[in-house]
Amino acid sequence: MQKNPTADLHQTTPTQISPLFGEAKLVFDETPKAITPFGGLASFIAFLGQIGYVDQLKAALPFAEPTSNNAFPLAHVFTAFLTAVVTGARRFAHTQWLRADHALHAMLGMERFPGDDTIRNFFLRFSQPTIEAFWRPTWKWSLGKLSPCPEGFHLDLDSTVFQRSGHQEGATKGYNPSRPGRNSHHPLLAVLAEGPFILHGWLRSGNTVASSGALGFLREASALLPPALKIKCVRADSGFFDQAILQFLEERDWPYIIVAKMTYYLRRRCIGIKEWAAVDENYAVAEFSHQIQGWPKAQRFAVVRERVRESKEAVGSKLIEVPGYTFRIWVTSRSEPPMEIWRAYNGRACIEQRIEELKAELAAQGFCLHSFWPTEAAFLAVLFTFNLLSLYQQATRTGQPYMQPATLRSAVFLAGAVLGWAGNAMVMRLSAAWGGLKKHKPLIECVLKMKDATSPKLVPFDTPPILGGCPA
Repeated sequence: MQKNPTADLHQTTPTQISPLFGEAKLVFDETPKAITPFGGLASFIAFLGQIGYVDQLKAALPFAEPTSNNAFPLAHVFTAFLTAVVTGARRFAHTQWLRADHALHAMLGMERFPGDDTIRNFFLRFSQPTIEAFWRPTWKWSLGKLSPCPEGFHLDLDSTVFQRSGHQEGATKGYNPSRPGRNSHHPLLAVLAEGPFILHGWLRSGNTVASSGALGFLREASALLPPALKIKCVRADSGFFDQAILQFLEERDWPYIIVAKMTYYLRRRCIGIKEWAAVDENYAVAEFSHQIQGWPKAQRFAVVRERVRESKEAVGSKLIEVPGYTFRIWVTSRSEPPMEIWRAYNGRACIEQRIEELKAELAAQGFCLHSFWPTEAAFLAVLFTFNLLSLYQQATRTGQPYMQPATLRSAVFLAGAVLGWAGNAMVMRLSAAWGGLKKHKPLIECVLKMKDATSPKLVPFDTPPILGGCPA
């Protein structure tokens, strides 16, 4: 048979292009060496090893290990998903791009990397009970790694919208300002602002409102919180303005600042305020006490009045009886002057930034399956990844400004590296152009010197589950 003359053409004829700028030719060749663009993940992988990530994961996973010799260990599958999210995957299909990265596999200690179907099937095994059985002890374990804040943490509550284009379970029509009338999920989040660390998260159906299940959500969040972590103040918008929620916070001695709904009687009280303390020519503050009908006692309210002007859009509610102004009102258990209450609440804006990071930089809404509980399991895995990145910064960037996940990815984790051998030892050679050892060695050494370098015991699942988000 005649040999195809083009079969070995690439071995004899060089492939070359002309650079965009300049006249020199650029010749292409291939190398059998394993090369990765994510050599900077070395310090993060070392960090996971130091905190006992693998031991906790193996102990907490509620499924039996597969018996087939060709099957992937469950901890490998979960870690493959986590690694894909860290490196920028936005869909399950994107996890495929790491299957050929043998240098990264060597850093992880994996002989093979699971594909997207394997990862999907892993999450499809989750149900409501297995989510509780796995995530409750795992979250408690991760919270135990968070350094306490001397003055306590601000606990910020908020919800967001995940757009859905199909007919997944729980994806229904509800509040959706960017795409009205389209299906969505409506997650609920509790964030420790100073961490930053996500204390708790629920995926909920799209037809829920902000307060749907909020009391049960807070009970779960409270059960997760270690005794060493104190709450300085709870901050939330008007969706959480509910007497049962306020009573729950008061029972736990958690101070709160929550936006009040502008009901008829609160509206009349704002109109009747005579003594305003001017902040400047545009702002004034005041306060009053009022017992809402059906509530057991009077509450303290702080009010900010803002002058409507063309140079800046005023925030708040307009009252027809007081033209030219907008009003914002908060219910609070704190005793500071209204001006300090306003300033303290404004710090809640950081939760909107955390939500944007989860959606834009870690693609929290992108890992969606048809069934509700597997989708929630994948959503919680993204939240868990965010927390691990935060803990990693706590260990390696003490005293330095917080880096968003995308910034951490580009500034630290992206680093060209080649896998090789020196005798019997594998060697990862980091590109000097990407910072090399000068940049990454201090991070690795910082991780290896961590005080908590022993694998912790499994955090016991010692409290009965309080089941969370509901598909309908």
